[in-house]
Amino acid sequence: MPNNPKMLHGLTEMDLASLQNRQVGNTCTLHAITTALRMLVNFEYDPAALSNEINQLWRRGRWMRVFPDWAVTPRQQVRIVHYLAQKHQLPINALFHKGTPDILPGILSDELLIPIITMTWLWKQAPPIYYGEEARNCNASKKPGGHTMILAAYDSGHLVDQSIPAPWGFLNPWKDDATHIYWMKDHDFRKAWHFTVPFNGPNPLVLIQKTER
Repeated sequence: MPNNPKMLHGLTEMDLASLQNRQVGNTCTLHAITTALRMLVNFEYDPAALSNEINQLWRRGRWMRVFPDWAVTPRQQVRIVHYLAQKHQLPINALFHKGTPDILPGILSDELLIPIITMTWLWKQAPPIYYGEEARNCNASKKPGGHTMILAAYDSGHLVDQSIPAPWGFLNPWKDDATHIYWMKDHDFRKAWHFTVPFNGPNPLVLIQKTER
């Protein structure tokens, strides 16, 4: 892994943090996708409106989430991006990959790509997620679950509570007016990302790509 910090598209943490806003309902994936479209092609779309649209399409037999107002699998993320690209004539594409942690820092520098990470966990195994350098765990649920975020940074020198290494940084829709992004410890990230659920496999990675310069 590189020792020098890698930030998504070379932006500062403050710039990246400004792209976050608090989600309402089960919309983390829709926040990730709409943020990616804003960064890549300057296309604005309200994530709540997109969630409602995907719900309506589900009821018409176009299944781009598991159930209305419920989870979106990584492959369904790809379908949503393709749907939006076709509907709005956007120069974007999305591909599903089985990634590895080692390739992620290099992706951050590519200004044509946005990496979307989906993690899952079992009862009492939710991975801690920290805001900036704060020690408080923002993901302390004891329930099984999952979460989707944009990978935004790799910084081997980043510490939470001044002492705990947490090198993986994410755009995470848990706070309005944020001045920091969210961070995870290496072991916690690797374990939650590697956890395998049906049809996803380990380390599901969706790359949203701008297809025109």
